[in-house]
Amino acid sequence: MTGRSYTRRGFLALSSVAVTGLGVTACTGASLSGGGGGTAPASNKLRLFTYEDDSTIGTLKAQVKKFDEQNGTTTTVDSLPGSGAAQYPDKLRTELLGGSGPDIWRIWGGQLGAPFAKAKQAADLAPYYQKYGWDSSINTAAIAGMTFGGVKAGVPFTARALGAWYNKELLAKAGVDDVPKTYAELEEMNEKLVAAGITPCGLGGKYGWHIMRLFEYLLEHTAGPDLHDKLLAGQESWARPEVVEAFTLFKKWQDEKWLPEGALGLDPADVGNWYVQGKVAYDIEGQWTETTAILAAKKDPKDFGNFQLPTDQSPARHSGFVEGYMINARSGNKDKVAALLDFLLKPESQKAMQIGSSTVKGAEPDPKEMPLSAEWAEKYDASPFYTIQDQAFPKKESDQYFSVQSDLLQGAMTPAAAAKKMQEIVSAWARN
Repeated sequence: MTGRSYTRRGFLALSSVAVTGLGVTACTGASLSGGGGGTAPASNKLRLFTYEDDSTIGTLKAQVKKFDEQNGTTTTVDSLPGSGAAQYPDKLRTELLGGSGPDIWRIWGGQLGAPFAKAKQAADLAPYYQKYGWDSSINTAAIAGMTFGGVKAGVPFTARALGAWYNKELLAKAGVDDVPKTYAELEEMNEKLVAAGITPCGLGGKYGWHIMRLFEYLLEHTAGPDLHDKLLAGQESWARPEVVEAFTLFKKWQDEKWLPEGALGLDPADVGNWYVQGKVAYDIEGQWTETTAILAAKKDPKDFGNFQLPTDQSPARHSGFVEGYMINARSGNKDKVAALLDFLLKPESQKAMQIGSSTVKGAEPDPKEMPLSAEWAEKYDASPFYTIQDQAFPKKESDQYFSVQSDLLQGAMTPAAAAKKMQEIVSAWARN
């Protein structure tokens, strides 16, 4: 995993490598009907669990309804939006351990999806890959991000890339003529924005994962690609100058008012739209923001732009992750749910749901409908990725990191102490 770069076609290998050695073995006796002990009775009533928010849940439900009408099924779509990895996996895990759970669920790859594969709560989908030809219709590198110990426990439908999405009017108001090409220029832009009475970067600290995007970017800047990857894998000590420097810069962003006041208490579901509303100049988001924030607000995409956050490193990387669906190993409706999943993975369904970073061939963003997503793909699709931190770490370690970042920003912990604490957290995990 170390010493390599990851392109859109290859970055998900990092997530795949990160879960190697989990001891997951292929389910034996797998069949398309999915029999076996503990399997629930078959029915025409299906349940899908997701974390879609109000801006996207409607298009998903519309496609699910279309499938139901064609297949005589009734699918309930439940969602737990906003909390990200802070609550959703725990809610899902509680349902599954209770003996129920949804027939199908949306989940991230890497260390967030891995536990469901390891516990064999997620079905081995190899038979359905073969039946529906997903190996040839879906980006193969993305499939690797939902494959654990050789088991295809999930099907990816999106490969996300994070960068800065900004409000052109606010940058112009602050006298910013061009997007920053270096980290120093990014700080200079922030200073100009503050001087003009504009909060630069809109990130919310509630649940931890949104504001985390800033720290992982700063760590990429101070540590560089090779060391960053080793830190995430527990192969190098976090108690080192590069990490202390990243935490120092992280605190600086708050102290210099480059983040919203009271950022730690802000809900990402609210603050993530602020750059569109003109409350902040930019946000660290992925291609989904064109749908969920810009188009949902009926704004013109021409009034906004995006750029890759400058790291001053070579290769220049940005944060990335994969999302997909898993099917409940105990569901009695595996065949019907797999058919639903295949329906959602059709290019026309992906386009109808306005997926701006689809893994499905033929579902690339239409420049006429999603010009910013198409622009991002043109500029940065070939850029390498580092795995987003709350997917590189298991849930427990991510939560522990969130506690560290909270203590740091509140002044209860120094950058050096934060680096030392992170070493304790990651080394304990790496030994397991």
